Amino acid sequence: MLFGAPTHRIESQLLSAARLLEVDAEYVNLPGIIICSFGDQDTKTSDTHFLKCSGRLNLGSLHEVHQIYRLVMHDDISAKKGTEKLDELMQASPIYNTYIRCGLAFGLAALICPFAFGGSFVDMWFAGFGGVALCLMHSWSSSKSQIYATVFEITVTVGISLMARGLSSIRSETFCYTAISSAGIVSILPGYLILTSSLELASKNIVCGSIKMVYALIYTLFIGYGLNLGSDIYLLFDEDKREELKAMTDSMVAAVSLSGYYVADNTSLIINDYGAHMFSGKFTFSNVMPIKRDNIIAGCYRPPSFPWYLQSWPWWTQFFIVPTFATISSLSNLQPLKSVEIIVMVVIASIAYVANKVADYFIFERSDVVSSIGAFVIGMLGNIYSRKMGGTAFTSMVTGVLFLVPSGLSESGGITARGNGIEIGYAMISVTIGITVGLFMSQTLVYTFGSRKNAGHFSF
Repeated sequence: MLFGAPTHRIESQLLSAARLLEVDAEYVNLPGIIICSFGDQDTKTSDTHFLKCSGRLNLGSLHEVHQIYRLVMHDDISAKKGTEKLDELMQASPIYNTYIRCGLAFGLAALICPFAFGGSFVDMWFAGFGGVALCLMHSWSSSKSQIYATVFEITVTVGISLMARGLSSIRSETFCYTAISSAGIVSILPGYLILTSSLELASKNIVCGSIKMVYALIYTLFIGYGLNLGSDIYLLFDEDKREELKAMTDSMVAAVSLSGYYVADNTSLIINDYGAHMFSGKFTFSNVMPIKRDNIIAGCYRPPSFPWYLQSWPWWTQFFIVPTFATISSLSNLQPLKSVEIIVMVVIASIAYVANKVADYFIFERSDVVSSIGAFVIGMLGNIYSRKMGGTAFTSMVTGVLFLVPSGLSESGGITARGNGIEIGYAMISVTIGITVGLFMSQTLVYTFGSRKNAGHFSF
């Protein structure tokens, strides 16, 4: 729980450990709390403990925890020795300090800007600075001010949206509001939280899943409110830009209808089977096709006359961006750099991205179906790696799964393009439901064959 393990697996892992260690124990998993009850058959009494814990995703420590768990379950070390190793692991300091994390946050926001949201070479730098500001404010609020931590997400999204709208209002149209604002806040999107809640609901853990899902949706509403508020604050002082955006919105109306009546200006009559009557009636003309939006790529204005540094990046740059982004994403989740696991994470994430793009090429405007295909590939590779090579399935799959959330959102129209928090939340839910189905199907397929697994599954 301290290192961000999937909570829908914790109860089964504890029950497997209790059965192997011959301990009479029952566990109840609630959001942020584990209730442990240890029974004594001789005295017919029980000892109950409430363990409250919260933490963040730490891939390196999670891998070590599972390795200790596996050693105890296979009788390679004693439970006492395993407990000592866990105590040492929990007391260890983070492997990266705040400055390194801010550098990683800059890399994540800068790379996801052209990669998923159509940003240019110029846009990515400002998106990266937004990611650094978010990381610094998060570190300060979590350690210095608990009062500010309650409004941290709103204030940061307001600031990033305000900066992006101000840059996009420059007359040369150099900057793209959608790309900068979406990439700047991508690290605080509750994609992982919605994914874990969806996994818990699919595992019939109704209490934890529903509570987390509602919290994630409310959290998303805060983010959407902050984005709209930041944009509106700037437009409040820039009246020309406000009128320009209003005119642009009006010009992109999906359909325009003109209705009216006509009547002959003479005494002409229409004679048919029903008799003779005046030549008159009503009409309606509609353009059912929207007005063509020229030079709009991924929500950004990119005319051919712009130089290369103001254009969207060519397709072949994905061969470099995807592995780099996967590496930085793994490091930002506290995965040690000098480890074999980080190579596995990057390979799985890259293969999943290729599967995602191929599926998106053949399946149009269905981000949930596309995400389920990418998640199925991740699940197959991660579980096979765990079963055949002795790796940790969950940690090797996290980077690829987290990769699918912003990628799926970009396929469904971006973040700020969704309009408000409700639509952002709906887009994320549709993506994560597809991911949930793909992960469960892959695990079922892998563990259908082979010997029975005695320990609890440490996977999605």
